[in-house]
Amino acid sequence: MTDFKSAGFIGMGVMGEPICRNLARKCGLPVLGYDSNPAPLQRLAAHGVTTAASIAEVAQGSDIVFLSLPSGEIVAQVARGPQGLLAHARPGQLIVDTSTSPVDTTRALAAEFAAKGATFIDAPVARTRAAAEAGTLSVMVGGEAAVYARVQPLIATFASEITHCGPVGSGQVVKILNNMVLFETVTALSEARAIARRSGVDPQVLLETFTRGSADSFALRNHGLKAILPGEFPEKAFPVEYARKDLRYALALAEQTGVDAPGARNVDHWFAAAIEQGQGNRYFPVISRIIDADAADSD
Repeated sequence: MTDFKSAGFIGMGVMGEPICRNLARKCGLPVLGYDSNPAPLQRLAAHGVTTAASIAEVAQGSDIVFLSLPSGEIVAQVARGPQGLLAHARPGQLIVDTSTSPVDTTRALAAEFAAKGATFIDAPVARTRAAAEAGTLSVMVGGEAAVYARVQPLIATFASEITHCGPVGSGQVVKILNNMVLFETVTALSEARAIARRSGVDPQVLLETFTRGSADSFALRNHGLKAILPGEFPEKAFPVEYARKDLRYALALAEQTGVDAPGARNVDHWFAAAIEQGQGNRYFPVISRIIDADAADSD
């Protein structure tokens, strides 16, 4: 299945733990895991994951290392720290970042690992925690074709859709823009809901009718009908603060490429307002309640 002899995994959070579990159960390699929180590693032990005491131990004991971390800034810390991945990188080693990270950070890290003879590629994941549990994530890979061919069977242990997007950084470009379009669509649905309600039309009639017209979308069926309509914005789902981080990466990319992106800036306005009103830890479609501030009293 693969020419790697050992795998490492750093970051056992909401997505990382189920990704690591699928990798360990299906890849046929010993997996060495590290996280600052011991609880997920205690659960993963039953699936054959060995706990490492440090990032350095993972780096030293793994031919391929997967990262699943909250931000590109933390990815950079894990790579560049005094006892980080770069300090222990060796020729032939492969680092796969499944986090959503800034494109410029990704490409800079790729160059730094290349100087050590190692390879750093981006493979950000999309879809939900349920998809991570089921091993049906969508993964967008940025790296050379030969490297993609080597890592694809391992990614297939936790993903049902794998797309080679181009050279290093390309996976991040596609993932960041995917999220930007999602956020803009959810904002448009929130605006439409507010306008309909204030015009005397039941938001449920509006959104359900959208599913039968050209406004139908994944965002409508998953975020509109399941979150905006019933007012379900749990704290354990993809929160405003994380969403805004991804959106900021998109805005930075727009600025770097000379593209004016007022739609994305509009989303950032609502994300900022949600955080200011203490909703930053709630599922990001909560912006629908910020956009239509008196809806809760009127529904």
